Amino acid sequence: MSEQIQFIVEKLNQEPFRKNYNLITFDSLESMQLLQLLNDVLGEIDPKHAVDIREELPEQTAKRMLSLLGILKYKPPGSISDLSAFRQGLVTGSKPVIHPVLHWLLQRTNELKKRAYLARFLVKLEVPAEFLQDDTVADINKQYEELMEAFKNLHKECEQLKTSGLSTAEIRRDISAMEEEKDQLIKRVERLKKRVETVQNHPRMLEIARQLRLEKEREESLAQQKQEQKNQLFHAEQRLQRAQLQLKEMHHAVVDSKPESLMKKLEEEINFNSYLVTEKIPRELESKKNSAYFLQKVVAEPAMSQSDLNVLEIKINEVNAQMNQLIEKRMMKYEPIDSKFSMYRQQASIISRKKEAKAEELQAAKEEMSSTEKQMLQKTSQAHELEGSEVLKGDEFKHYVNKLRSKNTFYKKKRLEIAEITAEYGILQRTEELLKQRHEAIQQQLQAIEDKKGISGYSYTQEELERVSAVKSEMDEMKGRTLDNMSEMVKKLNAMVAEKKASLAPVIKELRQLRQKCQELTQECDEKKIQYDSCAAGLESSRSTLEQEVKGLLEECVQEESNYRYINCMKRNLEVQLQRAKEEMKAYVSSDPQERRKAIREQYTRMILEQENLGKKLREKQKVVRESHGPNMKQIKMWQDFEQLMECKRECFLKQQNQTAIGQVIQEGGKDRLVL
Repeated sequence: MSEQIQFIVEKLNQEPFRKNYNLITFDSLESMQLLQLLNDVLGEIDPKHAVDIREELPEQTAKRMLSLLGILKYKPPGSISDLSAFRQGLVTGSKPVIHPVLHWLLQRTNELKKRAYLARFLVKLEVPAEFLQDDTVADINKQYEELMEAFKNLHKECEQLKTSGLSTAEIRRDISAMEEEKDQLIKRVERLKKRVETVQNHPRMLEIARQLRLEKEREESLAQQKQEQKNQLFHAEQRLQRAQLQLKEMHHAVVDSKPESLMKKLEEEINFNSYLVTEKIPRELESKKNSAYFLQKVVAEPAMSQSDLNVLEIKINEVNAQMNQLIEKRMMKYEPIDSKFSMYRQQASIISRKKEAKAEELQAAKEEMSSTEKQMLQKTSQAHELEGSEVLKGDEFKHYVNKLRSKNTFYKKKRLEIAEITAEYGILQRTEELLKQRHEAIQQQLQAIEDKKGISGYSYTQEELERVSAVKSEMDEMKGRTLDNMSEMVKKLNAMVAEKKASLAPVIKELRQLRQKCQELTQECDEKKIQYDSCAAGLESSRSTLEQEVKGLLEECVQEESNYRYINCMKRNLEVQLQRAKEEMKAYVSSDPQERRKAIREQYTRMILEQENLGKKLREKQKVVRESHGPNMKQIKMWQDFEQLMECKRECFLKQQNQTAIGQVIQEGGKDRLVL
């Protein structure tokens, strides 16, 4: 329980909650605060639930939370087997109910976010069967189901794309690399075009080269088709050889065998296959079904902690011990009577086990033989495809494989070196070309300026003279400086050596005496240091043991203090609950009707009666609606037909009026003509 609360507090102190709780403050939260905290976690999973629970009724809050927990497939732990007790604890904000829910939600927040998002689109709306009889509603429901299936497929594709490992950064890098290669190829093509343009009849030569390339491609495709046809012919020959071999084997089997031997083989095969069908395979199928059933049962159960597993192990051990005791009692009880039968039973069980083992060995041998035959056929076909005349075996094949591996590693190494050298050579060649082009351009500009001024070659000669003079002056200066410095340094060193000899003569005498004292003191120091190290090691070991004891006592003190605070908080909560229960009992037992109305039991009883009355009224209303549904639909159909009839009459009347108006106009026109 403490580990569960600690995990909840750690998760709530992190993003996106950032509650800044500790164990004491979290344990001291009231029921409304716990419910609001649970609602905040649910709101993080599904934003529709990010509301203030003070603005809605407790029944609405509980209904909303239960619906979301049902969508998220939460199952109450084993200690809360009764669903009504779980609902009651969720309404009242009980800690034994809220804490496991928070622990379960915070363990798998990202997974539950995804499940809540999918539930918005994949939770199917249940349409009553009587409404589906209408064609419009049925069509809309069919479209809704088709859209749901399309959403499932799109979501699967989206998840596959996310997990495929393709990132935008890698794609951009590939695109940039391909663009660079494209630029290099364009430049190379331009250089080749410039070189080709100087050749005579280059369009004709380009056309011939293009035709040559097309013919080479055609030749490659024809060679590939030829190879494919050869492979097909080889496979057909192999199939023919296998069929002929099977035919020969069947002929030999028919010629050499007698009807009795054939019948015996068939009987053996039939017995073996019947044993597999009637005994072995049904038993394996039953065991697989049982294991699948137990696995489904384990998956359906909520997650177990280490304490639950320990309890289950203890129960298993107890049941095994009871089974062993019962088996011993049964053997002691029936041993004198069924001694012969038990011996026969043991022999029968041993024979059945041997039979099962041999059947499994036979099945495995058959499978291995078929797989080896397939591999042999594949290897022979591969050898013929590679046009190998001889198949190596044994030590020769191992020697050939080792030799091939060494050659392969040497080839890969040399290939990498060649690739690096070619890449570096290309870069250096490109830089050399760029530098040469830049140098030539600068030289051309300088030569043009010199030609313009009438002093061609001046810059080259001036550069040479300046370079030679600068080198000569630098060499002269260096020679003079080095000679002066060397003479001054020799004088100074001679003077310093003489001074030091005179000053160090008495110091050397004192130093000899001090060296003797130093040796004596170093010996004494080493002895004292050994004594100090031994004493310090003893003190350090005693100090470390004391520190460990103090640390253990401090941890125990902190643990006991937290237990005390937790027990104290639980005691206060129990006192408050006991006080509320006493007040409720007092109000319920009281003879005063006003006091009894204040009791929670009376309030819930009134609410239950009101809801039952409301349910009765609604059922009666539903019954009336069902009874009047048929006549009302007939009346609606009659009104629709009547409306169509009146619309038809109106159209006929309008057509008749238009025809009469046209006839009057024609008559008036004829009269006017007669008058004229």
